[in-house]
Order: sequence, then C-alpha cells, then structure tokens
Amino acid sequence: MTSTHGRLRRTPDSVDGGDVSLPAAVARWARTQGDKRAVAFVDHRVDPEGEVTELTWGELDARVDAVAAWCQKRAARGARAAVLVEQGTDYVVAFLGVLRAGLVAVPLFEPNPLPGHTDRLAAVLADCAPELVLTTSAHADAVESFLRERELAGPELGSVDVVATSGTGAGAEPVDLRAEDVAYLQYTSGSTRTPAGVVITHGNVVANAAQGYEAYECEQGQTTSVCWLPLFHDMGLVVGLATPVLGGFTALLMDPIAFVLRPQRWLEEIAGVEGPVVSAAPNFAYGYVASRMTAEERAGLRLDHVVSLGDGSEPVMSKTLDTFYATFADNGLDRRVHRHTYGLAEAVVMVSVSPAGRAPREVTLDRVSLAAGRAVHAEQGTTLVSAGQGAGGQFVRIADPATGVALPEGHVGEIWSSGPNVGQGYWGKDDSHEVFEATLTDADGTVVDPGWGRAGWLRTGDLGVLLDGDLFIAGRIKDLIIVDGTNHYPQDIEYTAEQAHPAIRRHTVGAFSVPGETGELAVVVAERAKQFTADDLDHAEVAAAVKSAVSGAHALAIHDVVILGPGEVPRTSSGKIQRSACRARYAEGTLRAGS
Repeated sequence: MTSTHGRLRRTPDSVDGGDVSLPAAVARWARTQGDKRAVAFVDHRVDPEGEVTELTWGELDARVDAVAAWCQKRAARGARAAVLVEQGTDYVVAFLGVLRAGLVAVPLFEPNPLPGHTDRLAAVLADCAPELVLTTSAHADAVESFLRERELAGPELGSVDVVATSGTGAGAEPVDLRAEDVAYLQYTSGSTRTPAGVVITHGNVVANAAQGYEAYECEQGQTTSVCWLPLFHDMGLVVGLATPVLGGFTALLMDPIAFVLRPQRWLEEIAGVEGPVVSAAPNFAYGYVASRMTAEERAGLRLDHVVSLGDGSEPVMSKTLDTFYATFADNGLDRRVHRHTYGLAEAVVMVSVSPAGRAPREVTLDRVSLAAGRAVHAEQGTTLVSAGQGAGGQFVRIADPATGVALPEGHVGEIWSSGPNVGQGYWGKDDSHEVFEATLTDADGTVVDPGWGRAGWLRTGDLGVLLDGDLFIAGRIKDLIIVDGTNHYPQDIEYTAEQAHPAIRRHTVGAFSVPGETGELAVVVAERAKQFTADDLDHAEVAAAVKSAVSGAHALAIHDVVILGPGEVPRTSSGKIQRSACRARYAEGTLRAGS
C-alpha cells in the first residue's frame, strides 16, 4: 500500500507567528515591511508596453481595512460578498477586504463579452445569493445593468476603488478569524451544469498557500510571483494572491487577455524582475509562448533567475516541455525549474508537486496496458510526466472508483486525497460528503485513515497511477473515451490529431465521445491554423488525415471531425480545452464555426 505525502520543511513567518488568515498576514507585513512593494499590476490595455500600478504593504493594509469597514456596515458576519472586479490591484484589495470584514468572498469577474462568461456569472450569483457586490467605478453601471437584466438585483453595490481611497470613516472592527471559518467560495468551471462553489476555510487556504511557499521555494521579501492567470481562477488566486500574501513577497499581476494576445509579455515581465521569480501556467501556455516568440525577441532575455515554473493543468505533455526548454535554453532556463503540479479547486488548488532541483520524472507506458488499467513500461507508448508527491502533509492514494478499495502501485484508478487544504464541501449541496468525505478501505476491508485529523478522503474524479511513490495523471474519469469496450485517453487522441495536418492549430484539439445507436462514438474538434482561411480549408482532407492518423496510432475509428475558427473551441477560465462543453454543444448541434 503506497501513499505519497510531503513534509513541510519551511513555512512563512506569518504561519510560524500564528497567523491563521490572509488578512492577518497583510497586517503583519504592514508592520514589519510596510514600505516594500506588495502587489503590482502591469496594464497593457492602457499602454502596449505596460503601465504599472503598485501598492506597498502599508498601502495594501490601509485599503483592505477601508473596504472591510464598508462591508461591515452593510452585512453581517458570514454573509456573501461577490467580487466583480477586473484583474488588478483593486481585485486584491476587494478580496482581502471582504475576508477581513468576516464575510465570505466569492471571487468572480466583471460582466464581459467573452463567450459563456455572462451566463456563468449569472448562474454563480444566483447560486450564492450575495448580499454585497464589489466592483469598480469604471464598471459600476455595467454591473448594475447586468444584475437588473438577469433579475439578480438586490445586493448592495460598492466601488472598491472609491471605498478603498475615500479616507473617511473609522477603520474596520477587529474580527477574530478562526481557521475553521469560511473564507470564500471557489466556483469550479462548470460547463454542462450550474458551477459548484467549493467552501474554502481560512485554514484551508493558509495551508495550501504555505504548501505552495515551500514547494516553489519562495523567500519572504525576496521572491516575486509573476501571474497572468485570472484571480477568480483557483490557480490564479493562490499563485497570484494567497501565496505571496502569506509569504510576504511581491505579486506581479498581468491581465489574462494581455497574455493571450501576446504571450511574449509573460516571459518579458519575468525577465524584468530583479531577484528570484516563481510563476505557473497550464501546459498549453508553455507551447504557446515558445511558438510565438521570435529569435529577436528572445535575444537578451534573462531567465536564469527563475526558481520554479509550475505546470498546473491536466496531464502535462512531455513534448511541450521539450519544445519550451529547448527554445529558451540560451536564455538561462533549465528544465529543473519545472514543477508539475496536480491540483483542483476542491483542495484549494495544489495536491501534489514534482520535487525541486530536478526535472519532473517521465515514464513511457504501454498504451494498451494503460487503457486496461495497468502501468507497464515500454519503449514506445504513452509518455506521462510525474506530478511528484503530496505537497506539505497531503496524502494521495489510488482507489477503485466503483468500490473505494485502495489499489496497489502500478494500477490505474481514481486519485483520492486528504490534507488540511481539502475544502469543506459544495455550497448548498447536501450530497457533498460523497465527494469530500469518502471512505477508503484496503483489500481486507480495513478503513484507511490518513491520520492527520480528518478521516474522510476527497474523490478527485481524476485517473492516476502511483509508480515508486510518484503520482502520474492519466486523465479525468468523465473524459475517458470508451468505444467497443476499449478505453482511450483523450489527450493521446488529441496529440495524434493535432499532428495529422498543418491546418490544425496546435493545442486546440478536444477529443470526446457521444452516444450512438450501437454504442459510444469518438469525435474530434479542433481549430484551424491562422494561416488557413475558412475558404482555404479543405475540411474533407483534414478530417481524412485525422481519422487515418488516429486509426493507425490507436486502432480507434473517429466518427466525426469538426474544424472551428481560431478561438472557437470552448475553454476553461485558465485556457484549457473544455471537453465536457464540447460534448454538450456537439449534442445540441451548436458546435460549429461561428456559432
């Protein structure tokens, strides 16, 4: 019986000093390093070169206190306050101000025209029923109109930029925030159902931020975290806000759209930082920036001060890492800084991480055996990148998803986790215990207790396998493609499909299955490469190439190939392909170019 768990070797002074919340950490740093930079935002919307807005720890603490005082006058402790603020320093102030007031924050985003965002925003607000909504003066009218149009009017609206700088009124009443008090609701990227809000306590987020501080080798007052991920996303919130705040070092934020439009900015901002840097992104981002950055742009780019680059998506692609680190080797980037991080919102974000100081371990496994549930080493097959072991006191086991029985090493099953960062359940969902408090047993029926104080286990819904103590991610249970009784992992199909024809844009392929008259049918959706116009595209030729490549490599017949325009394949808030949304839209008949 193999488990993986890490031992916390170092913690921020805020944790060692007994701070159990992020607002308490802000107050500590305001006292001890008040004139140092706490958070900065590089705004490429105002200036293509980037206009910087920043706050010192002292300024951040004062603004957080002003927002907390405003909230306390309008809502009782424990009420929900939604944060509908665009990326920037105001977002950090709003989120921390809600927490300091003793309210429950709901990190969201301002109404915007991005596909699917307004519907998701309305669904989340209806689910959490906030008493307060924080936005900025620039978006106040749009937010008020949105709430009225969606019949969500009722919450009191406040502009955080005005509240935080008004300089009027007394400060916030001190609130004794306890580890078990609810800090915020982290809504998942639901696609075919109403998004579910994970209940995160102050203890949960502090535990995970401390785990990230240790795992990414952060240093108080020295490290800078560079983050373009949205702050309403679990990874963005922890990498771009929670860990820097708890650890007492600078958070340098960018707008996600600025990265999408010109990914070079991410590495350019990293290069411009003095001192050690940590950052994180989904796997696609590494291939994306490598493909977009020219030799001229790479020239003179200094990246040898990067300490850790987290890769927090679904299965990390070895070939993507090969391309990225080969491209930037001359700039001082070493593959040993790469940290494959497995996680999910139900555990704040981080569950396991590959060890520092060496490149993540890779294994090549026989594809047929892996589909049958066993990891068998082979010279050719599916290459998986290790997600390391449990971060900072977390336990990871592999279980049979049908029986809840722990599986031995080398067997593929559902990843189960337990640790102080695991959330309390889904907001308003009575059946949360089935996911957050599952019972794990050994083959003889003995209940497996991780022994840290919480007997239940978190069912992640992800497939994985343990090899020599390391966790390897195989995919999501719900995304597994099962045709004619044979299992196929979608990421394998997707990689083969994107190599099949030059008209297919890299990192935009989704593979999924839909019910047919005689069983499940495999479907591939992809975006066409930008150098091909819609008129230039020979759909039949591309589809034939994809079907031939997948049939030859995986012995799988593809039922249909759908080619969409650039940017039209559904994605999560962090840019990953949403297979479930693709499946739903295909079933509805709406998965087509320009829809």
